[in-house]
Amino acid sequence: MTTVSISSWVQTYCVFNQATRSRSRSRSPSFNRFNLPIIPVSKPFRFFRPSNRLGTHQRRRIEQDPPKWAFDLKSYMIQKANSVNQALETAVSLREPLKIHEAMRYSVLAGGKRVRPVLCIAACELVGGEESMAMPAACAVEMIHTMSLIHDDPPCMDNDDLRRGKPTNHKVFGEDIAVLAGDALLAFSFEHMTGSTVGVSPARIVRAVGELAKSIGSEGLVAGQVVDICSEGLTDVGLEHLEFIHVHKTAALLEGSVVLGAILGGGSDEEVEKLRKFARCIGLLFQVVDDILDVTKSSTELGKTAGKDLVADKVTYPKLMGIEKSREFAEELKNDAVEQLRGFDQEKAAPLIALANYIAYRQN
Repeated sequence: MTTVSISSWVQTYCVFNQATRSRSRSRSPSFNRFNLPIIPVSKPFRFFRPSNRLGTHQRRRIEQDPPKWAFDLKSYMIQKANSVNQALETAVSLREPLKIHEAMRYSVLAGGKRVRPVLCIAACELVGGEESMAMPAACAVEMIHTMSLIHDDPPCMDNDDLRRGKPTNHKVFGEDIAVLAGDALLAFSFEHMTGSTVGVSPARIVRAVGELAKSIGSEGLVAGQVVDICSEGLTDVGLEHLEFIHVHKTAALLEGSVVLGAILGGGSDEEVEKLRKFARCIGLLFQVVDDILDVTKSSTELGKTAGKDLVADKVTYPKLMGIEKSREFAEELKNDAVEQLRGFDQEKAAPLIALANYIAYRQN
């Protein structure tokens, strides 16, 4: 069984009631942005409005403010990640044809933080569901995420030789098998989700399948990827354009992960939409932090090739805004994400609050 070491990338976070700070913080009248349909690149998302109201001292607040109660994210992630790894080990078994299943298992069992499946499970439990109800969907999300990484790495895309600290799939199995391994994981993700989910009504499973498919298709992950590719080398790309890319390329699958869990756990429409807004914030947050790490960390620290965005002349948040403004934007997104969890039981919401903080302050 392949497991992931959590201690190297996550600390124990203290999660506490931030209501007083939320009231004192200047709120942007911008949550209507989350209700927007998929729109052309030329129209703005308006996530970011540069300001000087956020600074280094605010990024340190979570460490300085006295906690009302604590949540051990490290232990939670170890438990959930190992459960996901065990489920993936069983689901993606080694069988004929051996070559394709070896390639599938090589990438999907290569470790990783398992943030997306853990988000799926945490959202399910937040609305009253159980881990078992969300586990097949959590595995499906990780299979799809792995597919996107396999398809990202060949020379025709990002041309990466390193992924999760190991040679990329196409370097080990060849480009032809790598492409097919990604295809197989995509197909199997839906087969596994529909065939292995128990304790959930068929209507909810169908709704969840539709959400997942939309999050990765031509109005989701693929849309962001295509616009990203077409934007390489352009000199007139602005923030709205960049936000379109990442709201679709990165945030869409994170959003799908959370929404799947909420639907399968029996969440109300209002709860599902609050969690959708939460997920859009942390999805964009994930990419902003990724952009920052790409220019501030080494390949050894990241477990993947560092500085590749600069080499490819890609538009990133640090390139458009600078490192400090990008960090301020990340802080604002994190605060907006946590705000969406106010109406839930805060003890049950603790994993999601802690994960938002982890995504904001992660180092790889």
